[in-house]
Amino acid sequence: MSNTNVSSQIAGVRFTESNLIVSLSDGREISTPLAWYPKLSKASHEERGQIEISPLGLHWPSLDEDLSLEGMLAGQPASSTFQRPKN
Repeated sequence: MSNTNVSSQIAGVRFTESNLIVSLSDGREISTPLAWYPKLSKASHEERGQIEISPLGLHWPSLDEDLSLEGMLAGQPASSTFQRPKN
């Protein structure tokens, strides 16, 4: 478990063609590239809309995708997104 104190909660979520934008209760917005989240990047508009917002982050049951607020604030892409090429 992390020691990072996340004082804001997620107030809303929207998508552009290339970004996931999360609005926080304190007025901040986190914008991250959809390319960081392959499941979301490949999902339809309808699938992206089937989101559950919790105090800890975002969950898409039909996509089996979870993003933590802490990870988004830290600028962390999905763990399998940026793998170094094998030599």
